Amino acid sequence: MSVSQFKSAMECEARMIAELKGEFTRPQSTALLVGSYLHAAIESDEAFNRFVEENHKWIFGSRGAKYKDFEKADDMITTIKNDRFCQFALQGEKEVIYTGELFGVPWKIKVDNINHEKCYFSDLKSTQELRKRYWSEKYSTWVSFVQAYDYVLQMWVYREIIYQNTGRYYEPYILAVTKENPPDKAGLHFDHSRFDFEREYVQQMLPSIIEAKQGKKEPHRCEKCEYCRSTKVLKGTFEIEFLLD
Repeated sequence: MSVSQFKSAMECEARMIAELKGEFTRPQSTALLVGSYLHAAIESDEAFNRFVEENHKWIFGSRGAKYKDFEKADDMITTIKNDRFCQFALQGEKEVIYTGELFGVPWKIKVDNINHEKCYFSDLKSTQELRKRYWSEKYSTWVSFVQAYDYVLQMWVYREIIYQNTGRYYEPYILAVTKENPPDKAGLHFDHSRFDFEREYVQQMLPSIIEAKQGKKEPHRCEKCEYCRSTKVLKGTFEIEFLLD
């Protein structure tokens, strides 16, 4: 299990299983590609140059200029690199893999940046605006992008697995940079009480995912995603009220 796999299953178990089986591949996402572009730039010049070379057709247009999303990403990279606090928070070992166990299930994580000397780990996240609000069915309230994209859950899982490997609880931080012009930025930390909810949430939702992966039950379909739309078979009608679900 991984955080990305867990989050994917929360959106749609059927799509997650189809992806694991190689039966479905999601279209290339510019947002995800830009995120990887940012991470590669922060990791090292070598990693960045390799990423640009491998993804040249997605980054550059036919006339050789970068697409606007990546020009904007360059501004975001400059914003981070020119900030002394950001550079301090990103000091450490990059792309570190750990394995562990949560609720009897093996997990694997890849930590963007971890500093063993100061006992913290950090992750660079891009977002539209720092204070944009999102409605969350999970929390039943309006939330920030950090909760909307389950970054609190990610930080809890990483913190627990790192503890299993080091014997110490490391402090998680997020460095956020926006896609605005000019980009905004912020360093974010977490009240530890937030992790209690995430622990209970993972414990509650995990069994269903494992049963689906093991073929013990039919995976739940969201009937909204790309996979469900492409494989949907109508079996009747429903009242128009359910269009709002």
